[in-house]
Amino acid sequence: MSEITIYRHTLNLGNRDWTLWASEKGLVRISFGLEERLPEGKWLNTYAPRHRYQEDQTVFMQLGITREMESYFGGAAVSFKDIPLDIWGTPFQQEVWKGLATIAHGEVISYRELAGRIGRPQAMRAVGTANGQNPLPVILPCHRVIGTNGTLTGYRGGLKLKQELLALEGINHVGAAGHERFAF
Repeated sequence: MSEITIYRHTLNLGNRDWTLWASEKGLVRISFGLEERLPEGKWLNTYAPRHRYQEDQTVFMQLGITREMESYFGGAAVSFKDIPLDIWGTPFQQEVWKGLATIAHGEVISYRELAGRIGRPQAMRAVGTANGQNPLPVILPCHRVIGTNGTLTGYRGGLKLKQELLALEGINHVGAAGHERFAF
């Protein structure tokens, strides 16, 4: 396998740093908070064992992600459907993540509903696990998945961030009485 270049650029949006990562094919990952450091470790070494980093904001401008992220955090309804993605994960994870892309701006669904959408109605827990490993939060809107009881449930960035993202989309009716673990 040849070496691939991983492009990196950080934007400050919504009072947080969001680090964008891309390959030549498209957006690979978005990290934030404690994840802002280089995405070393098992994930990167599994999918790109030979890589080098390059800081380059123009790659992200060309992908259109910079403008779309700024619009999203400005309160606009953004679909991100035209952003080239290079999604790295197992076939099942990719299936779940593609299912996330079907959740419209301003809509919330349960893990059960997401499992049904991808044709795996009995795989709610596995869907929840894959949802929690989503490499492209906001773009593949895992924050729009809530518990069957209508409350917030697990989010890699914490429930406060999940609630903030939903509020950006005008979703204020989701109960904050959820918990950090998935509720199916």
